[in-house]
Amino acid sequence: MASKNNTVGITEFIITGFNDLEHPKAVGIVILIIYSLILLGSTTNICIIASDKHLHTPMYFLICNLAIVDIMYSSSASVTMLTVLLVGVKTVSYKPCAAQMFLYHMGDFMEAFAIGLMAFDRLVAISNPLRYHSILTNTRILLLVLTTWVINSAVVGTLAGITEGLPYCHTVLKYTFCDYPGLVRAACVNPDDYFVFPTIVVSLVIYGNFVFILLSYIWIICTVFKISSESRKHMFSTCFSHMIVVVCYFVPKFVANILTRVGLVLTIPERNGLHIVATLVPSLVNPVVYCLRTKEIRNRILRIFKDNTVIPSK
Repeated sequence: MASKNNTVGITEFIITGFNDLEHPKAVGIVILIIYSLILLGSTTNICIIASDKHLHTPMYFLICNLAIVDIMYSSSASVTMLTVLLVGVKTVSYKPCAAQMFLYHMGDFMEAFAIGLMAFDRLVAISNPLRYHSILTNTRILLLVLTTWVINSAVVGTLAGITEGLPYCHTVLKYTFCDYPGLVRAACVNPDDYFVFPTIVVSLVIYGNFVFILLSYIWIICTVFKISSESRKHMFSTCFSHMIVVVCYFVPKFVANILTRVGLVLTIPERNGLHIVATLVPSLVNPVVYCLRTKEIRNRILRIFKDNTVIPSK
């Protein structure tokens, strides 16, 4: 491992991932709109669930947890991207960059765990409907959620500790925001040596959760085939929202991490674009899906608009 004593006095990095864009401000406006919608949708879900005691159930706690993760995940990357694209400031000081890296990977890994916990919720609800409320109590769900936050804090903290001790000698980051690969490649080290641990982490956290979700759905499908066609439609409807979330999060991951290792060649701008999509699209889709497809949240929003509608006097 490299020592801090070898570090050249680099106090800031230059973000160059958007240098090839012909219309950076237009891209910045699009990202700003998407980010604003993420904040609006996620905050709406959190406020509705927090304010309605009838929604203080395991499923809605998990939706609320996912909304919190979406805000952190999207904010970690969007703030820097908007600063570069709309303000024109391409430099990021080391400490804010390191903090952004921590929040970004924390959000990324927590997204996988949050989706995995929601799969577990659906698995119990469908395979053991009569025992659902005794198996998944609010206390148990809160403990599970808290455990995932603690585990991810330790893992991402280890990544932050690795980057903290690197001898940096390059100021240019060829990416659109600060993340672990960018900081490692800015150091005077062989980057391959520093990707072993993250590869193990990604395999266990992200693809481990994917395998768990896949097995959960296999079990759910086997269970669904044993029930009536009417109940089957209801079960499919309860899982469809979650399946959309799973696809939006994991498909970009497979393209970036799996297909690129088996022959798919992506340029740096294409990789940057894929990373932006992988960060913003799931966080945009998640609150929309649960606002529109979850009956209780949708009805609560409609009641809010109905109660606040001003009827003109005759």
